Amino acid sequence: MEEDIQIIFERLRNGVVPERGLHHFEVGTEKTRTELRRQLDLAKAKQGAFKFLRGGYGCGKTFSARLAINQALEQNFAASFVVVSDNDLRFHRFDELYRKIVSELATAFCERGALSTILDRWIGNVEDRLIDLGEDDTSDEFDEKVLHHIEKELHTATGGAVPQDMIRVLKTIFQCKQERNLADAGALLSWLSGGQNVGAPVKKLAGIKGDIGSSDAMAYLRGVLEIVKLAGFEGLVVVVDEVETILRSRSDTRRNSLNGIRQIYDASDTYKGLLWLFTGTPEFFDSQKGVKGLQPLHDRVKFTKSGDFVNVMQPQLELTPFDEPRLKQVARNLRRIYPYEKERIAKKITDEFVDALVQKYVEGFGGKVGIVPRKFLRKFVDILDLVKQYPEYEPDLAEKIELSAEEKELVAGDTSWLEGEDEEVEPVVI
Repeated sequence: MEEDIQIIFERLRNGVVPERGLHHFEVGTEKTRTELRRQLDLAKAKQGAFKFLRGGYGCGKTFSARLAINQALEQNFAASFVVVSDNDLRFHRFDELYRKIVSELATAFCERGALSTILDRWIGNVEDRLIDLGEDDTSDEFDEKVLHHIEKELHTATGGAVPQDMIRVLKTIFQCKQERNLADAGALLSWLSGGQNVGAPVKKLAGIKGDIGSSDAMAYLRGVLEIVKLAGFEGLVVVVDEVETILRSRSDTRRNSLNGIRQIYDASDTYKGLLWLFTGTPEFFDSQKGVKGLQPLHDRVKFTKSGDFVNVMQPQLELTPFDEPRLKQVARNLRRIYPYEKERIAKKITDEFVDALVQKYVEGFGGKVGIVPRKFLRKFVDILDLVKQYPEYEPDLAEKIELSAEEKELVAGDTSWLEGEDEEVEPVVI
């Protein structure tokens, strides 16, 4: 718990959502938690699952997605949190999506890059099963039997859909490790993770050529999913955050990306034990540049209401903006768990001060509470730190609130910055 608390405040100081410990200060997430738990139960029952988190700036999309990752890891899932970006992850390239998913792969015991430990765990299970069947692990033939079962188990688990190059690489990784050739094993693991800088001699060792491409990346992801389950995990959760970034792409790239989401959505039921979780803004879902502009996808995932009633089990889960009481309670929770100078903090940062600070930020953002949280929480943690560091410091409300250009546009209701300009990109095939 102590480590989680430290991470919470360090991340909030930097204006980002903490990866862990969210339950210590979350407020008003009961409906979201319940629906995320239902989705995890579907994946645990070896169903394919898919959910969109829908919300404007400051509604807590990334927070809720991180919450889902935390819940997944607690329930023995592997998980991966990836962010769509112009430079690092262009969604119309499935090979980039695959590479990012695998590089960010995590378990409860490995925060990132967990594929190696997952493979070791699976192969250990293969060896244990052979020993249970009476095989002698000291015999010269034992490794050959392990290699045979690696191929057999993965072939059976994927219904024969596993790429043969994946089988070759997995078997060669095992052989390299048995021979203490860790350098080549590591290089092949990099290739299997979507790396594109593996030398030809190492590829030749495994009998493969080229790299994992956009057209076969999802077949490799299916293989990784089955390895995760064969290693003893319940399944895999993949978060794709900030999918509205797609809106800034050129029209053909944007359409390819949206079509890619449609393909993933349509095939999701065949990826047993995999939960996809996408976060996006209302503009992404409702504008002609976004989901609404691709009718087949819009028809599948459109958001509906019945008066004031919203079905949280429909494809899109609507996240409601922060209100003042919720923001005040989050601040009180952070004050409660702040790990230093408890007496001084309680004396100087009173409920009255918290309420006044929230009110000041709400007024500074033109009354739009939903876009306040990130800047407010960063400032609130700064005040906690100053009280801790300087006994003579007295928190006050005199400091002026400076809005960024993006925040000013949001206050004005202008979201054109989301759309960007169409720019030239190299045509790709999904």
